[in-house]
Amino acid sequence: MPPAFRNETNPVPVAPLAKDLRVYNTATHSVEVFKPILPGRVGMYVCGATVQSSPHIGHIRAAVAFDIIRRWMERLGFKVTFIRNVTDIDDKILDKARAAGQQWWERAYIYEREFTHAYEALGVQAPTYEPRATGHIDEMVELIQRLIDAGHAYVVYDEEGRPTGNVFFDVASWPHYGELTGQKQNASTSSGADGRIDATWDADSTVTDVMGPSVDKAGDDKYNPIDPADYSPDKRDPRDFALWKASKPTDPSTARWKTPFGEGRPGWHIECSAMSHRYLGDMFDIHGGGLDLRFPHHENEMAQTRAAGWRTANVWMHSAWVTAKGEKMSKSLGNGLSVPAVLAQNSPWVVRYALGSVHYRSMLEWGDQTLAEAQAAYERISNFIARAGEVLGGQPTREQVTDVDAAELPEDFVNAMNDDFNVSGAIAAIFTMIREGNKSLGGFAQALATKPNSPEEAEHVDSQRKQATDKLAKNLLMVRAMLDVLGLDPLAQPWMDSETAGRNGSAGKSSNAEAEHKLLDKMIGHQLKAREAARKARNFAVADTIRNSLTAMGITIEDGRDGSTWSLQ
Repeated sequence: MPPAFRNETNPVPVAPLAKDLRVYNTATHSVEVFKPILPGRVGMYVCGATVQSSPHIGHIRAAVAFDIIRRWMERLGFKVTFIRNVTDIDDKILDKARAAGQQWWERAYIYEREFTHAYEALGVQAPTYEPRATGHIDEMVELIQRLIDAGHAYVVYDEEGRPTGNVFFDVASWPHYGELTGQKQNASTSSGADGRIDATWDADSTVTDVMGPSVDKAGDDKYNPIDPADYSPDKRDPRDFALWKASKPTDPSTARWKTPFGEGRPGWHIECSAMSHRYLGDMFDIHGGGLDLRFPHHENEMAQTRAAGWRTANVWMHSAWVTAKGEKMSKSLGNGLSVPAVLAQNSPWVVRYALGSVHYRSMLEWGDQTLAEAQAAYERISNFIARAGEVLGGQPTREQVTDVDAAELPEDFVNAMNDDFNVSGAIAAIFTMIREGNKSLGGFAQALATKPNSPEEAEHVDSQRKQATDKLAKNLLMVRAMLDVLGLDPLAQPWMDSETAGRNGSAGKSSNAEAEHKLLDKMIGHQLKAREAARKARNFAVADTIRNSLTAMGITIEDGRDGSTWSLQ
């Protein structure tokens, strides 16, 4: 049965503000007004994980970035069909499984689950569909045959004329190759002895200068490790890339598929062309992924998709790297931080904030300072939400938070998000609203402390209290609604356990109070852990600073044999 995105064409009403959304298109190197192919509907394909081992922070940064993009589009009213694939068969999975004494599919599933748990822990919404490469072999074989028939791919035969299982894309047959990254074939070409065109490349773009004409050339690119299959002497041109790869002697029988062009398994690039077409059709709105996928993966994907007669994505988007001491974070470079290890030392909210608070196209330097700033943001945000809820006698329900229309949000927040998802500007708008909310809290306290001396004064004081209460309630709702767009509302899942979140959405003040207490407990508990760690390290100055800070907030700390406890003064 065809997927909903390909089957539904009825227009979907969106907020008027949606027409102002601007997006940076990697293919055109410019910021463009976003115009969906189908009114009100967005088809989005984001390259997911190769599930060879545990997820690291660099992987999850892209997932958080595109989750925020999706959330804002949905807040504008778009109906988003979001596809995120899983690469569950490739050389690394096979090699690591064999070394560990595992079945390759066993290893793939173990780490697919780890990625899923990491996504869930960091509040990344589940995709509409999450197809696995091995579930779409038929579509890949059909696409490869389509390319062969069109003259854009060739099968390698052995000396006896039998297909070997190796199929390569014929780059020279596709004059548009290089259009995503700005690489162009030189107008001056020469013919070899076999009459084939020997095309050279114009190094006329920064992408070409940095990455070279092809990662298949001699040498290695530490940011884009070369697929050994692309070194094959059977290739007609060094730039050609594998669509289908012949089985290796070490490949188990379960990792071999029989095809008209020989037994083997898919190349890396072909899966995304096949699956994006399967779920989103000949042309869709957005293709996303990490910056390191731009070349060669997305360049090759665009070439084979278009050469097959399809139109590929309308907009290409790429999130920048996470760096550690200026170097791209990756497993191959040995500097990747696993998500479980990071979450063992930091709350998930803090990690998501650290990953999502920088514009998606900006490099994110990861370190203690990044996490410290995220923790400080959490304390400032959660403190305001808890205090405002206490004064108002409860929190807005989750339904009230999610029902806030984009047009109701503060203008500076909307303008920032519509400007290519400028989360830095959006977060600045959130803290501006928190400052206003703290002023409202002060106004409420002042009005509460005022002792009227006459009925007229009493009426005036009541009016002041109502105004302060109404303003504070609006401040609180707007802060939580803006945070919700970024996946950071502290009173939403997964930050609150599902039971409390469910009650908070429908119950009254008692459940709201319980939710607020849990929020305070999480915030203060983190501080108490930091204080205990400082005391164990005999850093008593830091321990005293934390205690004094909590005391100033009206929190009493009691140290006991089993640890520290807290209570409100």
